[in-house]
Amino acid sequence: MQGRPHDFMKVGIVHFMAFPETMTGDGPIVETLTHLCQDDYFQAVEVTAIGDPAVRKAAIEVARGANMTVAFGAQPMLLGGRRDLNSLDIPTRQAALDTARAGLEEAIEWGASAFAVLSGPESGEDNRALAAAMLIASLKELCEISRRRNGPPVLLHTFDRVPYGKNRLIGPTVEAADVARRVWPFFTRFGLLVDLGHLPLLGETAEACVRAAGRHLKHAHIGNCVMRTEEHPAYGDNHPPFGIPEGENGVDELAGFLKALMESGAIRRGGKTIVSFDIKPFGEMTSDAVIANAKETLDAAWAAL
Repeated sequence: MQGRPHDFMKVGIVHFMAFPETMTGDGPIVETLTHLCQDDYFQAVEVTAIGDPAVRKAAIEVARGANMTVAFGAQPMLLGGRRDLNSLDIPTRQAALDTARAGLEEAIEWGASAFAVLSGPESGEDNRALAAAMLIASLKELCEISRRRNGPPVLLHTFDRVPYGKNRLIGPTVEAADVARRVWPFFTRFGLLVDLGHLPLLGETAEACVRAAGRHLKHAHIGNCVMRTEEHPAYGDNHPPFGIPEGENGVDELAGFLKALMESGAIRRGGKTIVSFDIKPFGEMTSDAVIANAKETLDAAWAAL
């Protein structure tokens, strides 16, 4: 493939995964964000909630000073607090909405380009349709809040539906697309965030995922997972580096995902769709080593197209 991936998309990285010590909203946030913003490989960074307003302000200044596109991920807030946007229990769903709203306020403060959430836990086939209806109601409420506040588009991040993973309602891309079709007529900026690292857990190919998401695909993550070795510390949805022997995704799989994105038009020359590394260090690997592995994998996958 001629050119660089950067000519076709915004290459991003999930800050709180590359530096998991910052995921809870404290730790060396400004220092690690500065490190990423000084790396000219990246055009976008994904952040999450930051507890200290002064630290948040400093982090925002770092990103703006580097002219970095910022997207906000509320996934750690919802997962860490065991919040459920599709709960059939009204107070439980309201608590999830309150958490997401707090994240949305921070996203607005950042001037974020997107605000991502995920569905709540899978509750079984008997309750699936009603849970999906509750999720749609929650998404519409968040979209309306963002619209009134001139905030960013709301994205639904698709996850796995397996007991050894995150086991979320959404879930299969076909079902995610159905949710999107029911939200989109009211909020046309709403979209889906699809994730290469979740596709093996969903039993989906890149082509099937991208085709199912269709025009609702607005953002993508690229990462890896482990599903055949229960003893591995990254077993399930735990974002290991690309190409590890126990993992599912490496250069070939990433090249296939990029090819599907390109054929769909989701990425194209001059395009601005964010495609972010969603990877985490394990064992003796440092964050820098994992980031270097990710960049090398993307460059090799691009060269293979």
